[in-house]
Amino acid sequence: MNLWSSSGTQTTTDRPVEPHDGLISGRKHALDGLRTVAVAGVFLFHTVTELVPGGSIGVDVFFTLSGFVITLLIMKEYRETGRLRLGTFYAKRLARLWPALLAVCGVVVLVGIIFPLSGWGGQEANAIPAAGYVMNLANYGVFGSSTGGNALSPTWTLAVEEQFYLVWPLLLLVMLRFWKVRSVTWLTAALAAGFLVLRFFLVSGGAPLARLYNGPDTRADQLLLGCTLALLFTAVKPGSRVHASLQAGARWAGPLAGLSLLAAVFLLKEPNETGTWFNVFWTAGPTALALLSAVVIGSLVLRPAGPGSRILSHPWLANPGRDLSYAAYLWHLPIYLLLIPLVPSLWLRVPLAAALTVLMAYLSFRFVERPIRRWASKRLEPAVVRSVPEPARELEPAGTP
Repeated sequence: MNLWSSSGTQTTTDRPVEPHDGLISGRKHALDGLRTVAVAGVFLFHTVTELVPGGSIGVDVFFTLSGFVITLLIMKEYRETGRLRLGTFYAKRLARLWPALLAVCGVVVLVGIIFPLSGWGGQEANAIPAAGYVMNLANYGVFGSSTGGNALSPTWTLAVEEQFYLVWPLLLLVMLRFWKVRSVTWLTAALAAGFLVLRFFLVSGGAPLARLYNGPDTRADQLLLGCTLALLFTAVKPGSRVHASLQAGARWAGPLAGLSLLAAVFLLKEPNETGTWFNVFWTAGPTALALLSAVVIGSLVLRPAGPGSRILSHPWLANPGRDLSYAAYLWHLPIYLLLIPLVPSLWLRVPLAAALTVLMAYLSFRFVERPIRRWASKRLEPAVVRSVPEPARELEPAGTP
């Protein structure tokens, strides 16, 4: 029995599609608001690090949220059709993410060539790993000298996600071929634990910080914990006893996890010098932050009428998170580095960088991302678009930055 048909999609003759959608249907507006908060944390970490030493936790949130959303997208199609069109899946990911990335790389390189003494000077070589989704490998010297700290170095997170996207859909389809969703959920959690163990051995073996920070394997557990959460919600029937128990737990666990992450943003400084705290944090820290993020994400989904969900679902937070967060993440550091020699005052430079970041994110969304995404939707899945009611399509989860 073949796993995929000749068209590259999974056959449905061996396992029937379960009828219920679990908790995976409908757009999660609170998660859009969470994206806005996470991007703001990363921006503040790069601009006023002394005040927000733990703002990089926004990246940990993004990884967990990315695994969650991408698995929701996969499971939604799998539930509806009994298969996943892998070619369309990868093409849609590329159309969603690559144009804005190429635009940033192109503008930064062009301006750097014209004004070589600016903060964007000398970025030509860095644009290649950024556009090729291998900046994380370049940041710890896989291709030679380390490239960390350049205007395009934040694209390492996109590289980690895209490398994960190459593997995870295939692995998930294989597991779904042989096991029910509940079993796959446990297997995914065990796989996440396996990467935690791997990181323990890397830390114990003296792996450098750049390796621990940028590795696709050292971040895999964070993405997989998000995947585990999505699979759990896929398996749980709304109104069931398990669903009620999860909602009851989310009532207190969600706010507690959210407050813990908020406190860490202002108090936690990731260790960069070897020692006991370095070993402890870089072994268990990423997993702990991902678990807290997963609890927050789960709470927002389980309690859409809760206070946290209502706040994050407000249009002032949800709309930028849906439309601008990805491009804002791409543009914030290049813009800030460009302004450093031009605006000496920190307290003027930071709000100016924020305003320009929002402006460039809007221009990216309006003139690059949205037109290409609309074109891609028409070209890649006309049959699906015709068969799915318009309100349902509008509620589909969006990709993460």
